[in-house]
Amino acid sequence: MERPNAWKKYDDAAVAELEQLCGDYRAFISTNKTERECVVAGVAAAREAGYISLEEAAALGRELKAGDKVYATCHNKTLMLVNLGTEPMESGMNILGAHIDSPRLDLKQNPLYEAGDMAYLDTHYYGGVKAYHWVATPLALHGVICKKDGTTVEVCVGEDANDPVFCVSDLLIHLASDQLKKPAAEAVDHENLDVIVGGRPVVIDEQKDDEAKEPVKQYLLDILKEKYDIDEEDFLSAEIEVVPAGAAREMGFDRSMILGYGQDDRVCAYTSLAAQLDVAEVERTSVCLLVDKEEIGSVGASGMTSRFFENTVAEIMALAGEGSALALRRALANSRMLSSDVSAGFDQLYADRFEKKNAAIMGHGLCFNKYTGSRGKGGSNDADAEYMALVRDIMDEAGVDFQTCELGRIGAGGGGTIAYILAEYGMDVIDSGVAVLSMHSLWEVTNKADVYEAYKGYKAFIGRA
Repeated sequence: MERPNAWKKYDDAAVAELEQLCGDYRAFISTNKTERECVVAGVAAAREAGYISLEEAAALGRELKAGDKVYATCHNKTLMLVNLGTEPMESGMNILGAHIDSPRLDLKQNPLYEAGDMAYLDTHYYGGVKAYHWVATPLALHGVICKKDGTTVEVCVGEDANDPVFCVSDLLIHLASDQLKKPAAEAVDHENLDVIVGGRPVVIDEQKDDEAKEPVKQYLLDILKEKYDIDEEDFLSAEIEVVPAGAAREMGFDRSMILGYGQDDRVCAYTSLAAQLDVAEVERTSVCLLVDKEEIGSVGASGMTSRFFENTVAEIMALAGEGSALALRRALANSRMLSSDVSAGFDQLYADRFEKKNAAIMGHGLCFNKYTGSRGKGGSNDADAEYMALVRDIMDEAGVDFQTCELGRIGAGGGGTIAYILAEYGMDVIDSGVAVLSMHSLWEVTNKADVYEAYKGYKAFIGRA
């Protein structure tokens, strides 16, 4: 029942393919640190692979047929790619679903203030974070500012070597005796995760009497006006995310691992996208679905609980001549899905949080979680034995290294994915992804072999399931 380390079977050709994939993946997560950036990059890759937008197809009145490839986006934060197969869509689809949002800090609508001759941006944390991770570390700002005139200003500061970076301050050890006595969850107040962005006051002409009341804040506003042509009020319609600054790196003397921000769940999103684009012809229609808001419950217009997925399938089926409501219901119920999300990698330093024979071991291949949830499988999609048997057969036939696992020891905690939402249609769904160390920290760790096996497994699934 124990699965071998995947590295042991690779020849030189496999290692070369693995390194190419992982190099492209590192570049992707280094550049695309928000859901908007992931969608833009995904659309560009899709168009290069011959996909056209669903809006284009509809506007042309084009009848979709086997071999056609279309994509659709939702609020610039969710992306769906569809490769039409030779079988009717009513017979079901093979779906890879991952999320492209990650834990972070978001700027509040009224974020800018001055105190102690420094300028700060006030934040609200997004998703499950440990507040103490975010202090005294280089941070970058990514996002958009939408102005009342309809223009959108893109912001990315802190990634280029010549850019400034930002940080949240920490209390010096010399004065931290009380702080060190607090539980980790209380050591840093989430309300104090305010980002330092300035420390220089504006200089007012001595001939004028109207010296700025908040000179450091004013100096920053002058910079923003010059660089982006925005005023303070424009923060009301901005979406700026605070993320760790810097690129993903190879990790270990042997370079066998990847250290990077946002690998939950962009490691599964990237491998799903790559698999979708690399399988040109399919029998059953294949779908790659990259969604937003998973880290806060999959809510909202761009989350998995919205009607975007269902409505897009309906639009495509109508253009493919399968436009009845019953055909749509049958297509959804007959589909099969891998909910492509990361799993908790076994960590020897915290071994008591795991049950090792049912844990995801780093480097041992693609992970399958029959169920997640917490306590008595609460909130879980629990895949049935028949579907698990099919998945095993697909992976074995394709020579994919895989392992089965649970999300930690019973009672140690828990978590979930988008699996249960798609399962509401009656389709077969199972969680499947890459093992990650330090999940939800600023710098997460994956093993290159697991990334490679995930890509291979996702290709095998959409080609045969």
